Amino acid sequence: MKFLAAYLATLSTLIALDMLWLGLVAKKYYAAWIGHLLAAQPHMGTAMLFYALYALGLVLFAVAPDAVTRSWRQILTAAALYGFFTYMTYDLTNLATLHKWPLKLTLLDIGWGMVMCICAATSGALATRWAFSQR
Repeated sequence: MKFLAAYLATLSTLIALDMLWLGLVAKKYYAAWIGHLLAAQPHMGTAMLFYALYALGLVLFAVAPDAVTRSWRQILTAAALYGFFTYMTYDLTNLATLHKWPLKLTLLDIGWGMVMCICAATSGALATRWAFSQR
């Protein structure tokens, strides 16, 4: 049950940051670069499934392993690598298979994935350490 705090903190941070990113910060870039591919409205059920599973993966690979004793450097490195490899997989696949997928979007998106994962893992690790201190 103590890792539930890590999961919920990680999940809520992922959703909040990505909504800010997609809704405000990078919206104009996505519209300009791949607007022809964007749905009029996001498929919310699919989006929620993505966030639920992505947060679980981030907790399992970056936060939960020795969450209480693991150094911050280890947690943040694991989170950055998780973001890099997951976003790199998506973006390089698109770059390889989709006509006119922009390289600049690939680079921006991979960077964003790393930053978002670092922030979300920080939130999850803080929640885990707080939960374990409540004995």
